[in-house]
Amino acid sequence: MSVALVVLVVALLAAGGAFALSLARGTDVDPVDPGAQERVVSDVIRRHRRVRRFLVERLDRESAGGLLLTLAFAVAFATALLIGIVFDMVDEERGLARWDASVARWGADHAGSTSTEVMRSVTHFGSTAGVVAVLALTALYVHVRQGNREVWLFVVAVGLGQLLMSNLIKLVVDRDRPQVFQVVEAAGSSFPSGHSTAAAATWAAVALLLGRGRSRSVRAALAAGAVLIAVGVATSRAMLGVHWLTDVLAGLTLGWGWFLLVSVVFGGRAQRLGDVATADPEGVPDRAA
Repeated sequence: MSVALVVLVVALLAAGGAFALSLARGTDVDPVDPGAQERVVSDVIRRHRRVRRFLVERLDRESAGGLLLTLAFAVAFATALLIGIVFDMVDEERGLARWDASVARWGADHAGSTSTEVMRSVTHFGSTAGVVAVLALTALYVHVRQGNREVWLFVVAVGLGQLLMSNLIKLVVDRDRPQVFQVVEAAGSSFPSGHSTAAAATWAAVALLLGRGRSRSVRAALAAGAVLIAVGVATSRAMLGVHWLTDVLAGLTLGWGWFLLVSVVFGGRAQRLGDVATADPEGVPDRAA
């Protein structure tokens, strides 16, 4: 099987899952906006009297930003926990880490000239130059169309934050890259994948910004596109032999976790620092078709 085909199939399956989840009946899920998730958590907690007394103030942004702090802590903790689990697998050579060597070797052994060029093109969607360009263009579009100046602070927080976080973890872990034939040049530590982190955070942010005021079906398509690109970039990095499987999984986790943290702080689609994320700024119902 062609390496490029593997990348495409994995990315399409992930995107299809995100699209189906977004449009599933009886659910209130939006992969690229924390607003729907806030409402679900709020409803669950409010139905339990014992925890409601303690947490009800945390569900009101007007009371000292309680929910903001609570969700930010929860996102940061969950992201750190997941990355820690992946790193433990690497350190103890168990779980998904057992597939690292075989995936790297398979990609190196089956990489042809055409598939290599395809994967090189795909991986640029997670390069530093690529993510800076797409974030800047998206912010410019939103600023001109909606007159929202805080969008620039949002994209800087997403772009610069993911870069600093991934490189800091790289310095701490200092993992060697796969000892296989690498069809593209790569330098520095391997864990986590910087391209995967950048693609996950950047394209989720783009989907969030472009989905502001759109129907649910359009937002689902944007979310699927963001997942398609992020997973495609991550898979291509593993198939190119420059990262282990666990590197790209950690990168996706870090990128999506960082994006979610920043989007919570900026109120989701409200795009106002510290504002409520449950409100739809354009007045479009969540289940609009």
